[in-house]
Amino acid sequence: MPVLVSAAELRAVLGVSSSLYNDAALEAIIDTAEDAIGDFLIQWKVDLDLEKSDSATRTHLRSTAPHNFYVGQTVTISGVTGHNGSKVVEEIVDSYVFVITTTGATVHDYRSIIPNGRAAANTLSQYNNVRAVEEAVLQIAIDVFQSRLSVSGTSQALDFTPAPYRMGRTLLYKVTGLISKYIDSNSQVG
Repeated sequence: MPVLVSAAELRAVLGVSSSLYNDAALEAIIDTAEDAIGDFLIQWKVDLDLEKSDSATRTHLRSTAPHNFYVGQTVTISGVTGHNGSKVVEEIVDSYVFVITTTGATVHDYRSIIPNGRAAANTLSQYNNVRAVEEAVLQIAIDVFQSRLSVSGTSQALDFTPAPYRMGRTLLYKVTGLISKYIDSNSQVG
């Protein structure tokens, strides 16, 4: 579900009608854009690689880096089958393992989470009304939309000269200037 940009905002920018592109189609595009940008923004999040349920109401999650969560904190879990959503931290086992309260979990020993799940202490909603971040999401959403419509993902000018491929590895570089104040230094490699 989109957090920063609504389907109505994207529809207005694109100039398309709701009869041609319904909200669900545009929301999927916005979700893609938010996922692409979200990993680069400052948020307290850790990847999860193992999970174990020792009862129907307790699940241990192991992070790939120190989690810094505390007992009673609400975290958002994603990518962990059966445990996605807002969960309360019940116990801190160590700096890598924490326990969440669950309902109806199947008891099992540690299992790998492939691909890694994620636990976040906050979400993209902290960037609501930050125009630079919202504009960056909108720009990426426009590129995703146009790549879906264009033949081979490449748009053409009126004189039929092809434009550069829009979904290449420079997709995020175009908006880096907009989000530079909010980029998480841990998301940068090299």
